[in-house]
Amino acid sequence: MEEKSFNMPLLGDSFPEMTVTTTHGEKTLPGDYKGKWFVLFSHPADFTPVCTTEFVGFQNRVNEFDKLGVELVGMSVDQVFSHIKWVEWIKEKLNVEITFPVVAANDTIANKLGLLHPGKGTNTVRAVFIVDPAGKVRLTLYYPQEIGRNMDEIVRAVKALQISDNNGVAMPANWPENDLIKDKVIVPPAKTQADAAVRLEKYDGYDWWFCYKDL
Repeated sequence: MEEKSFNMPLLGDSFPEMTVTTTHGEKTLPGDYKGKWFVLFSHPADFTPVCTTEFVGFQNRVNEFDKLGVELVGMSVDQVFSHIKWVEWIKEKLNVEITFPVVAANDTIANKLGLLHPGKGTNTVRAVFIVDPAGKVRLTLYYPQEIGRNMDEIVRAVKALQISDNNGVAMPANWPENDLIKDKVIVPPAKTQADAAVRLEKYDGYDWWFCYKDL
């Protein structure tokens, strides 16, 4: 029996180029978002309870994403007609207007992103791709169909990536509410013995390899 290939972009890879049909018309990914951060998230199916809560959750945080200069893009293998009707239903029944585009993917597109997991049926899994202005995949998340995502974590992750890029620092667990260093950021470890010897004179820290500072 011929094995089916399973592909997914790895961290640091270029987001796969594709032309897609969306509720906002045809788009090219990642080309149409060149110079911008974007978050593409897939959902298993339209007109399902968990996915509906997720779409409302993302929409309710659009202003937060806007402040970060981040565009949202939804995706599933449902047809665009289904997407349009579902978005209309959300506005009519829940009084929430979905303002971001929703991609109508086919199996070829879904397989480029590793969204069709053989053990989870024919619907796309709940995936999240955070893509930077250079079109590079910086973070991926995969959730099963039965668990909805935490939108606040996705906002936090984008913010953390941007701060890390702009300041050359790392972010501790649960930043900005870390158990040890609160909202401070981690300074990269010393790379020479000379630097290590004076590191604690320059920064607060537990040791030369674990120093931190305010933003």
